[in-house]
This record gives sequence, C-alpha cells and structure tokens, in this order.
Amino acid sequence: MSAPDPMRRLALLCALWPALAAAEPPITAEAFEAHVTGKTLTYRQFDHVFGIEEYLPGRKVRWSTAPNECQYGSWYPQDTHICFVYEYDPTPACWTFWLKDGALVALSVHAQPGEELHEVSADDRPLPCPGPVLGV
Repeated sequence: MSAPDPMRRLALLCALWPALAAAEPPITAEAFEAHVTGKTLTYRQFDHVFGIEEYLPGRKVRWSTAPNECQYGSWYPQDTHICFVYEYDPTPACWTFWLKDGALVALSVHAQPGEELHEVSADDRPLPCPGPVLGV
C-alpha cells in the first residue's frame, strides 16, 4: 500500500477545517471585549506581522499595518462573529475569534483554511498614531 498523495491529504484537511475549528466554540462578544479592551494586540499571519490593533473603551479601535499609519474604527458583535468597520471603508470585516492557550486566534469569514490570525503579543501601550494635519 502506497503513502497517501500529499494533495489528497491537503484536500482532506481543507474539508475537515470547519469541523476542526468548530471543536472549540468561538468566544462571545463579552469575552472578546474583556480580553481586548485597554490593550494593544499584535497579530501575525503565517510568519509575518499582519497588523497591530489598539482596543479602546466603547468598542472603538485603532488599526495599523505600517508605522505611523492608523485607521480608526469600531467593532460590534454579529451572530458568532466580531465585525470591524473603519473610517475609510464602511464595509464590515467580520471574524470568528477563539481563545487558544490564553491568546486570540481569528479567522475571517472570507478566509481560506490556514489563513487565521494569531495574537502574538498584548500590552497597554497606545499605538503611535499621528494626529490630524492642521493648517495645511
């Protein structure tokens, strides 16, 4: 008997991903809020920093994917998802969040298996977001 074909294994893993993810129930909006409010979290995807988000009171956020570039927005619960809306894009970006070993794991509702984000650090330092340019 020969070893299973790698593409076949990958297809099986992709087919099983929803069931594997569902094994851990998503966290509630209340648990998410308690975990993030007042913190600045760094997320990675694969082996790279995906972005940094500062979670402010009142479900407000500041998101950055590059130094000194910030987007302001807010988040809200929708079913089992946490959705984000930012000032320059009113289209909601919805994610399912789980806690794994005390850190968040997130999967976009539009992501492919394996494209989840992982919380890699959390602290209470604000994001270095520049203020608006005045008098120009």
